Amino acid sequence: MTAIATQFNGVSVVTKANVYFDGNVVSHTLLLPEGGRKTLGLIRPGTFHFNTDAAELMEIVDGSCRVTLDGTSEPRVYAAGSSFRVPAKSGFAILVESGLCQYICSFLD
Repeated sequence: MTAIATQFNGVSVVTKANVYFDGNVVSHTLLLPEGGRKTLGLIRPGTFHFNTDAAELMEIVDGSCRVTLDGTSEPRVYAAGSSFRVPAKSGFAILVESGLCQYICSFLD
């Protein structure tokens, strides 16, 4: 497993935050020099559902969450240092039971 990045050099940052679910999920977009895009964010306690256009790699930086991918019935727990993939044109439900869950989302398509 590849280590989760702790820093990104040479990127541009979109200063306006992406705010979802009444401020319970907040992220900022990073634009990478080679044209890629990532978001860095945090999720407060609660259950939230996201739809995806592009495939995503979600890396958990801090905290933990329980994720149920669309089309599955069994949630899986992801803690700091772990990751999961979400197919394009799909979605997932994410539950944070306590504290904050911080993540990096890489868009793969």
